[in-house]
Amino acid sequence: MADRKYWEEELETLPRPKLEQLQLQRLQEHLEYAYQRSPYYREAFDKAGVKPAALRHLEDLSAFPFTDKKIQRDRQLLLPDLGDMVAVPEEQIVFVSASSGSTGVPTLSPFTKRDFDDFQNVESRLFWSAGMRPKDRYVHALNFSLFVGGPDVIGAQNLGALCIWAGTVPSDRLLYIMKEFKPTITWTTPSYAWHLGESALKQGIDPRRDLHIRKIIVAGEPGGSIPATRSAIEELWGAELFDFYGLSDIFGACAGMCPEKNGLHLAEDHILLEVLDPDTQEPVPDGQPGEMVLTTLQKQARPMIRFRTGDIVTRLPEPCPCGRTHSRFEVQGRIDDMIIVSGVNVFPSDIEYVVRGMEGLTGEYRITVYEEKRLLRFDVEVEAAEGHEAHAEILSETVIERIKLRSGVRPKHVRVLESGTLPRATHKARRVVDLRTGTN
Repeated sequence: MADRKYWEEELETLPRPKLEQLQLQRLQEHLEYAYQRSPYYREAFDKAGVKPAALRHLEDLSAFPFTDKKIQRDRQLLLPDLGDMVAVPEEQIVFVSASSGSTGVPTLSPFTKRDFDDFQNVESRLFWSAGMRPKDRYVHALNFSLFVGGPDVIGAQNLGALCIWAGTVPSDRLLYIMKEFKPTITWTTPSYAWHLGESALKQGIDPRRDLHIRKIIVAGEPGGSIPATRSAIEELWGAELFDFYGLSDIFGACAGMCPEKNGLHLAEDHILLEVLDPDTQEPVPDGQPGEMVLTTLQKQARPMIRFRTGDIVTRLPEPCPCGRTHSRFEVQGRIDDMIIVSGVNVFPSDIEYVVRGMEGLTGEYRITVYEEKRLLRFDVEVEAAEGHEAHAEILSETVIERIKLRSGVRPKHVRVLESGTLPRATHKARRVVDLRTGTN
């Protein structure tokens, strides 16, 4: 088994015409399923004047309406807790992940038993493609608390690897685990992989010589697909680095690098990819950047039809030398002004949610984003309301802790300024200063 090249050779190497025929069949069934079982999709399709039976070709999907994060959130608020996009009764849901939202209400992503099993089988496929085998020891260093990446460790177990469920433990503890249990593979974020390697060196541990990590999987930040960043981490650790891509709205990692390390293969038997011009919503040619729009093909709990991810990607036109036929793409970045810190998505609205809700502050704020020793950092400036200037230190500490509670990460610094210090705007306030690009 360990000698085979693919986890599911027939599916992964299916000729494109047969793969697209499989996608069409599954899409036709999935649209009908969504229409019949989800109140939201019945309403949305009827409003758009389209019926599932109208889809004869994959290109016909363009007539169907988009979904996005706002729609998810609105429908969830309309019918708590799971919303009316859901297509099964709660009794059939066995797992939910969550992501933060600008309203303070996490958007939930539900899974049936079959959804969850499909999810973990795709993880096994991606792990296998990255070179994981039953002889490996794998330490899972991702957050288990409602994060969709937490359960991905089960995909490694299903593959046969010895799995260590570490989670997001302090660096000292993770290095101890790596020394004692001698794992050969880990998964974290690019910035943390660099930070952990540097922390090891400061403790007199040479990751190349004293640890046994030979493969590092990264996700959550674009660094894993940036050659310079990837090379620096590989040199530091003496290990190969593989980039994965996932999103809680569908399931965890759904695309990953093969040994060629040229783009990420999407699991196209489960997800249909469109790359569209963000403004016109028209398809862009392969090799040109556009917004990634994804459609599930088998998700039972909550179908996602034409989900606008907000990610800008380029679909690579050339066949991959690895023999896999599923589409490859590269991620260029986000459409919005989201920043990603230690693998956690942080929006200006997350900061505003904290600042606006705190007594003793004016509600004005400014975020400064920068890099420090290959790690992405951000500072926050706020204003003390009149009469609260003497409590600046307490206000600063409170803001830090509330941002950490809200978003999962803390700013490097919070500076409390006098009221009226920050600029005001009559239209759209420019609240983010990005020192990495010099823009704001």
